[in-house]
Amino acid sequence: MAGDDAPPSRDEGGGPFCEADGTQRLLVKKPAVTSRRRLEIRRARAGGLAVTRTMDPVEGSNSSSPPDRDTEDGIVGILAAGGEIRGREGQGARLPCLSHGAVSLIGRRRVMEDAVAVAPGFAGGGGVAVYDFFGVYDGHGGARVAQACRERLHVVLAEEVAAGGWPRAEGRWREVMTASFSRVDGEVEAAAQGEAERTVGSTAVVAVVGTKRIVVANCGDSRAVLSRGGAAVPLSFDHKADRPDEMERVEAAGGRVINWDGYRVLGVLATSRSIGDCYLKPFVISEPDVTVTERTAKDEFLILASDGLWDVVSNEAACKIARQCLSGRMARMFPDAVSGCTAAEAAALLAELAISRGSEDNISVVVVELKRLRGRTS
Repeated sequence: MAGDDAPPSRDEGGGPFCEADGTQRLLVKKPAVTSRRRLEIRRARAGGLAVTRTMDPVEGSNSSSPPDRDTEDGIVGILAAGGEIRGREGQGARLPCLSHGAVSLIGRRRVMEDAVAVAPGFAGGGGVAVYDFFGVYDGHGGARVAQACRERLHVVLAEEVAAGGWPRAEGRWREVMTASFSRVDGEVEAAAQGEAERTVGSTAVVAVVGTKRIVVANCGDSRAVLSRGGAAVPLSFDHKADRPDEMERVEAAGGRVINWDGYRVLGVLATSRSIGDCYLKPFVISEPDVTVTERTAKDEFLILASDGLWDVVSNEAACKIARQCLSGRMARMFPDAVSGCTAAEAAALLAELAISRGSEDNISVVVVELKRLRGRTS
């Protein structure tokens, strides 16, 4: 994507990331006593089986008043949520994930259309392997569909699994994920009231993490990336209107991809797959691509994020920053700027990097810790 490999921006305000001697570094700066409001990231603990919801003072609001604006930074009302589960490995049975952290920022947008869902232990138990669920949903045209995905997709997936038995083959996972996405898409269409709500949609990238495998389903351009032994391994592939196979599929269905401020389906939507967007069917579909990845001893963490991150940060850069944070190296090098080495801290650092690189979109990041890196130096 454009801008993926651009160097970190060096803004006048001394953003948290800068380029020094050709190396990306954290710029340590003691907070000035001014009215300037920097990123205020509030982390909330997540536990049990409940879905962790983004703390969102603007989401779904019909108020015509714009959110608070940081006039110096140009960053509109930052909102965030984080979650960390600690000590799970001490519960007896082996569990899929050690911890997770989630952060959502409204960024420079006036409204928040992203949504995040986290459901540890959403399926399994009773003699069946336990699986954790993580999802990032990037809405467009409004937040309604992203919110519906946050509330329903993991629930529907658990129902599909219960109805057909726990999937063991990759083909079965594809069937279950496709059925779940289709059901939620149908619910969204049935609930749409008026033509305006038929123009609302959302991307969806979800990860079902077990002790032996990671299953990712993706619809749109939100993305999942695995860090394996320090290397970035993509677990999803963006559905863009200019992707040759997607362009061919749209045209075979009778639609057109038009280059209007970038390649878009019917000149409107840059993503070629989504949940919702009823008015663009059958050209824009909800069928996800599904990958099943066997876990190895080298698997370190998983990043799921909306394109507010990926438009300005490459897979490799994101994994490098998160790895340095989780290993504790970032906190040792920059104790004034980085307070810890948790998954929530890693998610926050990635979100702030996206802001410093000029991301214009909402930014949602989930970091899932699969292996302890603390004490390592790289």
